[in-house]
Parts: sequence; structure tokens; C-alpha cells
Amino acid sequence: MTTVIGWDVGGAHLKAARVEGGRLAAVIQLPCTLWLGLEHLDRALDEALARLGATDSHAVTMTGELVDFFQDRAEGVRRLSALLGERLPGVRIWAGPLGFLPPERARDEPRAVASANWLASVAWAARRLPQGLFADMGSTTTDLVPFAHGQGRHAGATDEERLAQAELVYTGAVRTPLMAVAQSIPFRGREQGVMAEYFATIADVHRLRGALPDGLDLHETADRRGKSAEESAARLARMVGCDLGDASMAEWRLLADAFARRQLEQLVAAAERVLSRGDLETDAALVGAGAGRFLLRDLAAALGRPYRDFAELVEGAPEARDAAAISAPAAAVALLAASSA
Repeated sequence: MTTVIGWDVGGAHLKAARVEGGRLAAVIQLPCTLWLGLEHLDRALDEALARLGATDSHAVTMTGELVDFFQDRAEGVRRLSALLGERLPGVRIWAGPLGFLPPERARDEPRAVASANWLASVAWAARRLPQGLFADMGSTTTDLVPFAHGQGRHAGATDEERLAQAELVYTGAVRTPLMAVAQSIPFRGREQGVMAEYFATIADVHRLRGALPDGLDLHETADRRGKSAEESAARLARMVGCDLGDASMAEWRLLADAFARRQLEQLVAAAERVLSRGDLETDAALVGAGAGRFLLRDLAAALGRPYRDFAELVEGAPEARDAAAISAPAAAVALLAASSA
């Protein structure tokens, strides 16, 4: 029975999925402040390996090369590939169109390796469905990639190209600062300016709305205080020049709803632009993955398309499938590597 652990090494999280005989056995997500140094990744790897168990086959995809701990992406790919080659026996690194590479070769292919995790998820989705719009809303970004006839129909490959094509949208379910969602917002019957300060994140909005699932906000809050509804509302209040006591909790929840709508509008605009290329039939589903699946269901409805969850595309116990949908690239590289072993 082939056993593979798939890894998605991000700048803020480490995600890992263990696949045994083509079925998901376990999936975990850990905070990993890689921007502070490689020792943080080492510690996260220690914890993940202790929880997932040993295997001689590993598959890795990464976006952590983007953190400003590294001088540039090429350095990030080289250093991460070297560290992972030392830590993980039999590791292969996902390089998109080049497939899986040994670490020593991956170091020489930074353009193919860097930020290619979305390609792994799309490749797996394209094996399981005839067509669809793959949407993965993580803690920081959202991928919007059409696929049909067994392959991705993306117009961009690099982050620069994908941003230009609206296939990469810098809005997520947890870490996005609210000043990146709106510069003004309806509040108490007027259009209120929004402070360009890191006072609150979109996690405060979705937590206040009761939409953010437990366990997905793994990092400190903007003010390093707690994550109760009142503490989230206090941070939200600062964004519009107020304190918590200046309005009722009902009013703060209305404000949170307004920010959530602005975020959804960003996603609708990007998705409509991608879909306008005509790569998909009008009834092709939106395939949702990531921490922000709760918002992607709303996106599918706004686009008038059926919703399919990434959990439907993998096999395993229900809790493992649900966790895999949150950590789709880790599950995808594990499944792709297992199928090619």
C-alpha cells in the first residue's frame, strides 16, 4: 500500500495530508511564521511528523518562498528545497508542468516550483470532474482557475501573470487587513471612511458574523488580544474611528456584514472576468476549497452556478475529507504523487 505525506509549505501555515492506498488518512494545519526564520518551519515539521507518523515518501508544494525572510523567490525555493530534502526522506517537489522533481533539481527551477500549489489542486480536480471553476480561498488569497477536459485553462502561470488575469486575488478568509477590503463602508446611514491602519482583519468580520469555522484562525489578532465577539467588534470599531462602546453589538454586526459583502463583490468581479473568457459551459460548477469555503458557496450563488466541494473529490473518512478541502494543495500533491508511484 502506497503511503505518501503531502505538504503545502506556506508563509503563515504548514499543511500536511497523509494518504494511504489512495485514501486520506489524516490532514493537519499548523501555524508557521516562516517570515521570522527557517527554525519556525523546522519546529512545525517536527510537530507534523510526530502527529502524522513516518513514511519514506513525501511530496511538497510551496508558497513560502514569497516571505521577505528571503531576498527573492529563487533564494526561497533553493533554501526551502534544501531544508525539505534534509528533513523528509524520499521527498519530491511539485513543479507544475515539470511534475515532481528531486530537491537538487527543484533548486534550479524556481519559476516552476514557486507558488505552484494551486496547479496541484487544479490537476486533481481536473481528474475528477469534466470541467469547473476551481476556487480556493485560503487565509490570505483566493485562486480562481477554470479547468476542462483534464487540464487547467489558466491564462497566467506566475504570481504577476495571475494577478493581472484575476486568477489570483489577494483576499482571504482570515489574514486580510480590512483596509484592503474597502476604503469606505456604509455605517449608521452614511458612507464612512475606513482607516488605513492594521487595526483589524477579515477574521474579525467573519467571526462577528458567526461564519468563521472554529480552528481556522491560528495566528494572533491585530492587537494581540482575544478572539471573542466583543474583542473582534472592538477592533472593527477602530477601523471606522470608533470605540466598542460607541455603537451596539447589533450595529457592529451590520458593519461586519457590509465588509463581508465588499469582499464578496471583489470575488464576484474577479470570477466574472475569468469566466468571461468562455472556457466553461454556463452550468459548470464552482469547486470550492480552502478556509473560506463558507464564502465560496455565496460566490457560486452570486454567479448562478452550482457548488461542488473539494471534499467530494477525495476518498477517506468524512473528517479527513473535510480537512483536505481546507488544505487542498497538500492533499492534491499527496494524491498525485501516490498515483504516480
